[in-house]
Amino acid sequence: MAIRLGDEAPDFTAETTEGTISFHEWLGDSWGILFSHPKDFTPVCTTELGAFAARKSDFDQRNTKLIAVSVDDVESHQRWKSDIGETQGAELNFPIIGDESHKVADLYDMIHPNANDTMTVRSVFIVDPAKKVKLTLTYPAATGRNVDEIVRVLDSLQLSAKFPVATPVNWKDGDDVIIANSVNDDDAKEKFPKGFRKVKDYLRFTPQPNK
Repeated sequence: MAIRLGDEAPDFTAETTEGTISFHEWLGDSWGILFSHPKDFTPVCTTELGAFAARKSDFDQRNTKLIAVSVDDVESHQRWKSDIGETQGAELNFPIIGDESHKVADLYDMIHPNANDTMTVRSVFIVDPAKKVKLTLTYPAATGRNVDEIVRVLDSLQLSAKFPVATPVNWKDGDDVIIANSVNDDDAKEKFPKGFRKVKDYLRFTPQPNK
């Protein structure tokens, strides 16, 4: 069954390049990004893992842990790590799950038979500290992910978790946000002391409240 937004992220125990982990325990009170790769020693995956490794400090600042998974085993991942460091200029600094039994892939519905019946698609799951799935993305095997977009979405999710706001089209950290319709104008004046701009009764903009 496909995982839907708001579902509890399935827990699992697995071997990784950094030892055995139990997913929920490993996350602790952090946010988490679990993302899958079709196979080790493939070109797009190599660039992606290098890019995420290079940006790990951005995720650390957001209290977010990274963990990858592919259907190859941990021994294969360990050999692949050296290629990633050599070709991408960033050493791998987060765990990769060995999932040759497809346990994690099946739990998260990462294998789509219409694409490939043995390899995972490029899935992304963002999980909050309550272990709820807050975002899912699925890319075809030929399309690499955009790390800037993952960071942007994470910023939006973390912001809306703290304040009754939503983020508009093409929003990025520091831009104005939209006040949730569940907040009336009187309450908005108290909750958003920087003020707000009303375009329509249902469309009110305010400066990002945590800036």
